[in-house]
Amino acid sequence: MSQESTGQNRAPRAVASGPGALPTVAMIGGGQLARMTHQAAIALGQRLRVLAASADEPAALVTPDVVLGSHDDLDDLRRVAAGAVAVTFDHEGVPTDLLHALVAEGVNVLPPPEALIHAQDKSVMRRRLSEMGLPVPDFVDLDGPDAEATLRDFFARHDGRVVLKAIRGGYDGRGVWMPDDLDDAVAVLTRSVADGTPLLAEARVAMRRELSAMVARSPFGQGAVWPVVETVQRNGQCAVVIAPAPDLSDELATQAQTIALRLANELGVVGVMAVELFETQDGHLSINELAMRPHNSGHWSMDGAVTGQFEQHLRAVLDYPLGDTRARAEVTVMANILGADSAPEMSMDERCHHLMARMPDARVHLYAKGERPERKIGHVNIVGAPGDDVAAVRERAERAAHWMSTAVWTDGWDEHGRE
Repeated sequence: MSQESTGQNRAPRAVASGPGALPTVAMIGGGQLARMTHQAAIALGQRLRVLAASADEPAALVTPDVVLGSHDDLDDLRRVAAGAVAVTFDHEGVPTDLLHALVAEGVNVLPPPEALIHAQDKSVMRRRLSEMGLPVPDFVDLDGPDAEATLRDFFARHDGRVVLKAIRGGYDGRGVWMPDDLDDAVAVLTRSVADGTPLLAEARVAMRRELSAMVARSPFGQGAVWPVVETVQRNGQCAVVIAPAPDLSDELATQAQTIALRLANELGVVGVMAVELFETQDGHLSINELAMRPHNSGHWSMDGAVTGQFEQHLRAVLDYPLGDTRARAEVTVMANILGADSAPEMSMDERCHHLMARMPDARVHLYAKGERPERKIGHVNIVGAPGDDVAAVRERAERAAHWMSTAVWTDGWDEHGRE
């Protein structure tokens, strides 16, 4: 499913100058998303400059154009933006006032701060989506002197089925609390007030599963969506992505894609955006969160779609025509490689060697990050063959990721052929 602008006149597009010049895109953040965006930039003949906090961050290790600095420092942001045709992000942590300052100086910030705020501030996002008539959980801001009374009333109205969320900064389960009772909820609020962390409360959704609709939009107004995927969460962070989402009705899939396209258009998003959704027990959709950057739920597209999310993000911010988002197979499964409780004695290089020997079709993507418990250090994609069973492809992807994490095969296989 795709959508194109009906506008007749295309705005002039910023391009690199000089014979043979490569357009430079600046990405704020030096993590794995920037690293994989750099890989896509090479194939497109582009140059990705990154603002990294240190020289050993994943993207800083591979791109030759690195600015060391902080995303909280306007001068550092100016340095990374200098001469770039667009500035974009691998995280949403840049203060909005600094982005507005860059825009005022003529920097092409994409997505623009007016759009990005909806991924940075959950309260702003919830209010805007409610005004648009889109499906969101009931919610209330917990700020001001009456915050505890507001929480108590909200808790009672929803029979204690309440989630507390930090309005800014939470991800991978951080900044989210599922209180067992009212006393627990009040204690979370008290600690958050003391820490200066504003909260909102949401009604818990009776969900069947979590979904994600990834969309891309260009400044010209062209939009394109990938197949809707199912995301499997463990310990508050994404562990597995199944593309397309199995047993999802055409009606719900179309509704999710339409929501994603509408949000991208009405919020003025440029680049890729993930719309995280709940599929409820009664067969409806409810929007959970937005991410305006490449996203974990889109990693499957690197091997399983005609155009992967990282290439598409670059196409979008450079206002190139967007690529085909069709799936290459009936099923692709992505499994995150997470740091084990204790790092295996076997090196990552040797683990990769054995995985390739046993599963030559496994597509391994490593981030050059140190191994720490539950840290995302890579992912594995398995692209199914025609007629493959979804459960079998998922099992293989999870088996491969578990091996890369722990050097242990979940099926007891011995990589050296010992009895």
